[in-house]
Amino acid sequence: MTVSRVSASRVALAGGIALSSVVLLSGTAFAHVSVQPQGEAAKGGYATVNIKVPNERDNASTVKVEVNFPLDHPLASVMPQPIPGWKAEVTKSKLGTPLKLHGKTINEAVSKVTWTADGSKIGPGQFQQFPLSLGQLPEDADQLVLKAIQTYDNKEVVRWIEEQKEGGEEPQNPAPVLKLSAASADHHGGAAAPSASASAAKDEKAGHEDKTASHEETASAGSSDTTARILGVIGILVGIAGVAFGVLAGRRRSA
Repeated sequence: MTVSRVSASRVALAGGIALSSVVLLSGTAFAHVSVQPQGEAAKGGYATVNIKVPNERDNASTVKVEVNFPLDHPLASVMPQPIPGWKAEVTKSKLGTPLKLHGKTINEAVSKVTWTADGSKIGPGQFQQFPLSLGQLPEDADQLVLKAIQTYDNKEVVRWIEEQKEGGEEPQNPAPVLKLSAASADHHGGAAAPSASASAAKDEKAGHEDKTASHEETASAGSSDTTARILGVIGILVGIAGVAFGVLAGRRRSA
């Protein structure tokens, strides 16, 4: 092997190692705790979200997850969905300013939900989703920052509490952020029912489409019938021509 070939092989090997390192580091950087709405999370409505917790360690498992809720935009209702192998605990705190909800005065709101492993855990190369029902979402905020704390069975604690600054780079341990969409008409995170005029227009359009389809089917049928008749006439003419040709051929043989 020549020197140039050896150098080329070393360069290729170094490049491959560098690329692998970049891929691995990128995967680790993006594997952080996040909150993902299931459907719409509209202002003033209710929503179901998943707290997604990946395990970032190769030699430890996640055994505890804590998610904190902001009290400057309090949520009167935060309900965790039961998960086999995990115990959920909801913590409430007293509000400095009571919250008015459905004509009732709310003096305390959920400040934290903690999941603790109870026969299960998040192992290396795995993730777990923790569903929550939230409401009523604030009407005067575009997002909710839900700071999270992840604890491993080797006593290591990772705090996902750094807030993203506008125009800045993503922090090393970003806090999960729930983006809120514009308020919907029913305040339950669902689409508003169509108006009567919209329904009438939809029905009229459907009727027009049915008539058009019927007309096209009739025209198609008429076209097919015409084609069949033409082919039939051509067949008859061909048959007559064949008979005439046979008669003339017979006369020629007789002559």
